[in-house]
Amino acid sequence: MGSVPPWAPERTVDAARAAALVGDRVPGLRGLAVVPLDAGWDNTVHLLGGSWVARFPRRASALPGFRRELAVLGRIAGRLPLPVPAPRWVGADDDPADPWPFTVAPLLPGRELARAGVREEQRAPAAAAVGAFLAALHAPATFDLLAGIALPVDPLGRGTPGARSADTRAQLAALRAGGLPVPGEVGAVLDEGERLAAPPGGPVLLHGDLHGRHLLVDDDGAAAGVIDWGDVCLGDPALDLSLAYAAFSGVARSALLAAYGPVPDERELRARCLAVRLCALLARYAADHGDAPLLAESLAGLHRAAG
Repeated sequence: MGSVPPWAPERTVDAARAAALVGDRVPGLRGLAVVPLDAGWDNTVHLLGGSWVARFPRRASALPGFRRELAVLGRIAGRLPLPVPAPRWVGADDDPADPWPFTVAPLLPGRELARAGVREEQRAPAAAAVGAFLAALHAPATFDLLAGIALPVDPLGRGTPGARSADTRAQLAALRAGGLPVPGEVGAVLDEGERLAAPPGGPVLLHGDLHGRHLLVDDDGAAAGVIDWGDVCLGDPALDLSLAYAAFSGVARSALLAAYGPVPDERELRARCLAVRLCALLARYAADHGDAPLLAESLAGLHRAAG
């Protein structure tokens, strides 16, 4: 991965700067307490007054997706079975040479599934809700809402397992070198996936980066929302169905697939390969940041994807 990890920020916004930027753009929110909420690969997120969320891009490569996300969420928010973020205000930061956009949206309550500690045997209700959500997201009627919005088709090649297979194997090797348990069966999944060409058929609307950090659950483990749409695109449904193999197993996975509908064997294989890749990357990220809950969930996801 080189000396600089891919999640290293190029621009950061601390709480004081976030307060100033939001207060300038939205005077009605001026003076609210600003608390750092999270920081991922692409965005820094702050909580304002306990009710609002301000998101600031961290990397220039995330900007095109950030702008596509704004366009898409404005069309689909409120039209799907689970809540998605609905930005209320859009502003620009104070960089004089190259201002970057930021958003303020109502807080979607819930915790990331990846950090919520929901036991395997308690995941079936959330899984069924995800299946229904993805069935609606991937439906032609949702695609039709996007008239006039240009979206790329799988710009990162996530639906073609061989496109990133070498890097995925490198991530797995690094985990093993760090003494972390990686099931040997994931290698066989990648071996089988490498024979697949690009996905056939017409693309659907996708979240594009659906994993356990982007599914919110409530205190009872029920699905509460889907966040972080910066990779929204068109492509094969396998890109989003990877969550079925990374986050769920057994009865829970069956509940998701029953709610979603039939998944052909080749699509399942694509989804499993992407689940392996996302779990490996998240495990590397978690290990680098000392995030024990995310690390445990990501390693468990590798076992689910292999099984």
